[in-house]
Amino acid sequence: MSAIQFHRTANGFTGYDKEMNQSVRYATASETGLDGPDQVLATDVDTTCESNGKVRIKLDKNEYNSCIPVSIPGAFTKTVNLYPDHIALVSSLGDDGKRTMYTYREYEQTVKTVAKAFLELGLERHYAVCLLGFNSPEWFIADLAAIYAGGLAAGIYTTNSPEACQYCAEHSKANIIVVEDKKQLGKILQIKKDLPDLKAIIQYSGIPTEKDVLSWNDLLEIGKRASDSKLLSVLKTIGANECCTLVYTSGTVGKPKAVMLSHDNLLHGARSLFTTMELKTKTETVVSYLPLSHIAAQVCDIIASVLAASTVYFADKNALRGSLVETLLVAQPTVLLAVPRVWEKIYEKMQEKAHSNGAIKTWIARWAKSQGLYYHMNKMNGVDYKNWSYIFAKWLIFDKIKAALGLQRCRLFITAAAPLNINIKKYFLSLDIPIIEAYGMSECGGAHTIGDYKEYRLYGVGIPLSGVYTKLDNIDEHGEGEVCMGGRHVFMGYLNAPEKTAEATDKNGWLHSGDLGKIDSNGILSITGRIKELIITSGGENVAPLNIEHAILSELPALSNTMLIGDKRKYLTVLVTLKSNVNSETGEPLDTLNPDVLKWAKSIGSNAETVTDVISSRDPFIYEEIDKAIKRANAHAISNAQKVQKFEILPHDFSIPTGELGPTLKLRRNIVTNMYADLIEKMYQ
Repeated sequence: MSAIQFHRTANGFTGYDKEMNQSVRYATASETGLDGPDQVLATDVDTTCESNGKVRIKLDKNEYNSCIPVSIPGAFTKTVNLYPDHIALVSSLGDDGKRTMYTYREYEQTVKTVAKAFLELGLERHYAVCLLGFNSPEWFIADLAAIYAGGLAAGIYTTNSPEACQYCAEHSKANIIVVEDKKQLGKILQIKKDLPDLKAIIQYSGIPTEKDVLSWNDLLEIGKRASDSKLLSVLKTIGANECCTLVYTSGTVGKPKAVMLSHDNLLHGARSLFTTMELKTKTETVVSYLPLSHIAAQVCDIIASVLAASTVYFADKNALRGSLVETLLVAQPTVLLAVPRVWEKIYEKMQEKAHSNGAIKTWIARWAKSQGLYYHMNKMNGVDYKNWSYIFAKWLIFDKIKAALGLQRCRLFITAAAPLNINIKKYFLSLDIPIIEAYGMSECGGAHTIGDYKEYRLYGVGIPLSGVYTKLDNIDEHGEGEVCMGGRHVFMGYLNAPEKTAEATDKNGWLHSGDLGKIDSNGILSITGRIKELIITSGGENVAPLNIEHAILSELPALSNTMLIGDKRKYLTVLVTLKSNVNSETGEPLDTLNPDVLKWAKSIGSNAETVTDVISSRDPFIYEEIDKAIKRANAHAISNAQKVQKFEILPHDFSIPTGELGPTLKLRRNIVTNMYADLIEKMYQ
């Protein structure tokens, strides 16, 4: 079967069977001017693995792809000229209980000051500034300053060990490392002697006491004393088609790869989001709290916010441990991007609250949710009719819930980075909070598809963003194929890794995601599995674990995570975890069962209160219910080889601190397999 390509146009969604490069031309220097930073530098290649490399920018007849390339400094300056006094950044609460605000004029001026300081400290062209810390105005400013100064901005995950930090800093040839506090500084001081290119370390929170470590104020003073001439000279050499940002993959298998993204990659992806989500200039408010070392937060919080002249509020570093709502109440965001774990935590807190309600409140809440779900399900079926019951439920319940969460102004609720459980999506939908899914990867500058908030669907990850292309490759008899992406948002290459780059992109410029997907008649993409995670049983059956894992989770809400086992085995088995409480300080899973699970356990006759109770006694009530859930999921299997035969409960839930999840909350299957090798073997004895 031939590959089918889909993309969005100004007149709607179309599909056709052509290679995207048949009507391509390349942007030239004469179109953009000869002086940087908004120039296109001469080159004849489409990929590069060198930090000083340039790539061609493909333009086509699609209105979104025909726009002339610009640089990030160029785009930023345009916004500043239009909205100089609009509030750009609002910090988290300081020690004095106040928030620091930056207008767009102050924002860019500080970026230029820090860029001048970086140059004074010895930042070389195409060398990196590594950033290690929680979200803050200083993180944004240092990131953009590195780009203005002709360097590469490179975020490092705050959860990284000193050795992992060393790899990123050494690999990117970091001249400068910017850290948040004493804790992160300690990691860099341990490895400082092994970083030959390092020239300066800056700590942006608190006053450093270590020798040769600069404070944020020290950095600003250096920049204020420096002349503008060096920065202006560097800006003239910058091109929109050269690398400005490195995004390190989470490295679940082998060393992390450094994804090279150009000015045009990032801006094209951000423009596509801007257009598709119909963002309004000088109107949007967002909250920054997801890790900025991840592409999603960088594009949404930094780049798209600059294009839209949004106001960005910063949460405190305990946001993912429960304090996010406090910032939401202050910021009143119009767009909320969250990973599934955040939506799950909000859901769990709401469930706890619901359990404390009396009988009357419980009945009213159930009635309201039934009206909300009824309205939205009808809307999905083409019946957009707001009956009085829905309107009353919205006034009585839904608006109050949104107000309590700080979401009464929010019109876009987005989940990304991993699949969100369908039952949780239905729960929020019943509360008039339709969560749409976004799908993409670092290599395509963030998002590639996103759900349509006007024509909501519970299933799938949406349709392509404006001006990007999707095709399925090697489609099988079930209509599944590898998801491939095309467009100006596709990365330049992996730094210093030509073989890996060649594996990821083909000769026509398509980025091969490694994900399996299906596209329905409406053009909606669904991710059905991952090629590298395909299980091949000893009988030769190919099994995509994702669908089976989700099917089991959907059958039993008491389960938190599942991981399918069966590669080169005679039959499939599964490891499961029960929902448990979490240490609010460290994020580690506790032994005590989640309140919802406790209530469920008692309802089926179990007296277990901890995961240890369940496993040590092989609690017959809980084990039997899990077995029943697996059998219900098996009933939908397409063959006997796709049915799960056995399971085991793990001693704790998956998390970043315990190692099963990577920094972007993706399951590290090889780690789990090694951790529980004995338990897995037990299921095959």
